[in-house]
Amino acid sequence: MSRSDAETRTGSAPSGVDTSVPHSARIYDWWLGGKDNFAVDRATGAAMLEAIPTLRMMAAENRRFVHRMARYLVTQAGIRQFLDVGTGIPTRPNLHEVAQAVAPETRVVYVDNDPIVLAHARALMISSPQGRSEYIHADLRHPERILDGVTRGDTLDLTRPVALTLIAILMLLGDADDPLDRVRALTDALPSGSYLAITHPTPDFNPEAVDAAVAAATGNGMTLVPRTRAEVARFFDGWELVEPGIVPVPAWRPDGAAPTDPEAVYYWAGVARKP
Repeated sequence: MSRSDAETRTGSAPSGVDTSVPHSARIYDWWLGGKDNFAVDRATGAAMLEAIPTLRMMAAENRRFVHRMARYLVTQAGIRQFLDVGTGIPTRPNLHEVAQAVAPETRVVYVDNDPIVLAHARALMISSPQGRSEYIHADLRHPERILDGVTRGDTLDLTRPVALTLIAILMLLGDADDPLDRVRALTDALPSGSYLAITHPTPDFNPEAVDAAVAAATGNGMTLVPRTRAEVARFFDGWELVEPGIVPVPAWRPDGAAPTDPEAVYYWAGVARKP
């Protein structure tokens, strides 16, 4: 019996964890080979893998995008502050480690609503001496709580440019949650020169497989909403897209040669600057 199975059966999961409902952070953790997941997460993740056998590869591509995006924003855009909403379970190198390897003074605030992530928050707060990192336990559905946590802390200065990163998180908000309004509440609080980075699953490349994966997730009580390129583009309204624009995740400023089949990853990625 694995540790996670034992915890699920004995009820020794961290306080606040509902082991009867899957959570995206724990499913990603399982796909990436982690151990901080439960039977319901593995069952849901396996059902989704039946629909899309390459999901583990896609999860890894999302992580690589985070690294490329962070290096670009630090080295070429001069960003020294990040607000990462939907952090997930720590997977090294984490965002602050990538950014601080280039600019040690970089500051990062992580945000997630899974108690498992909260239990690992200490790993997210081991910063370089020159920089700082912090964790806020909050939900994207309540952006005012995120902003309150930021303003009550002293890690980020919202009068200076901030990179807001929303990596594979907006898919967890259905239309009834009004994700556009939730994102706008955060972006409106950021000054000119800030950046917004998004990755989002899409049905555009393989609608049948994506529909099957969505059915597997929703059948286990999890919200999962893929969106088209046009729908993803709406989150960037009023901001200036960085080249190459909204593209499949592997095609966004790849390291080395361009990918031969970027649409094999059913995610859009984009980065934009606030005028």
